[in-house]
Amino acid sequence: MKTDSFPSWFTDLLVAATLLSRIPLPQLPEAAFARAPNACWTYPIVGAVLGALAACAAGLSLALGLPAVFAAGVLLAALMLLTGAMHEDGLGDTADGFWGGVDHARRLDIMRDSHIGSFGVLALILITGLRWSAYAALLPLGLLQVIAVAALSRAGMACVMAALPHSRDDGLSKSVGRPDAPTAVLGLGIALLIGGLCVGGAAIGGLLAMLAGTAVVGMLARRKIGGQTGDVLGAAQQISEVCTLGAFVVLLA
Repeated sequence: MKTDSFPSWFTDLLVAATLLSRIPLPQLPEAAFARAPNACWTYPIVGAVLGALAACAAGLSLALGLPAVFAAGVLLAALMLLTGAMHEDGLGDTADGFWGGVDHARRLDIMRDSHIGSFGVLALILITGLRWSAYAALLPLGLLQVIAVAALSRAGMACVMAALPHSRDDGLSKSVGRPDAPTAVLGLGIALLIGGLCVGGAAIGGLLAMLAGTAVVGMLARRKIGGQTGDVLGAAQQISEVCTLGAFVVLLA
């Protein structure tokens, strides 16, 4: 697929969608991924699309008369299918590595191991449970909150990428590269715009909560492994999603 004739913004969107989702897309040439660091500003847009698709699945469940807690489970399943559960995988690996290793090198080795340990299992149970309960509380109020959460939580990933160096010389995060600060800030602005269109002024509270969660993950990553990896980015998305959901439950429910 030739992308030379595409506007740069559209190429960025395709690259980001390829990196963040498992949605069937035309195969991009290798040269298109040279724009991967610049494409980070589109992460909230991709998130909004994923959130909209998952919201449709939840809305169908509600329309069939199923309870909100069931619809919330359908929503989470849809998100996991659409993303290949890559963010959940990153959360589990990060929890295992951060608390299972005694130094930077050992933690990175554990994070690369495909097996999951006790810390990873517990982190996935806790975070998935919090997401499930929050979505169950928000779904009766409408579906636009799902889109806002999906957009805001993915903007934080670009912030971590811009703020922290790579912890290793290979891996997904290294291959993608690092955006500059203006690109990450642009992503935040777009996420806030999407959130504002969906939930109004509550988007500001969601943004602040997302930034707080992202900052905690970033500080832990700097301390534990000296920077960021693809797993850390996945963990940042999951933690910031929970923080954003918590803010929306307080402000909207």
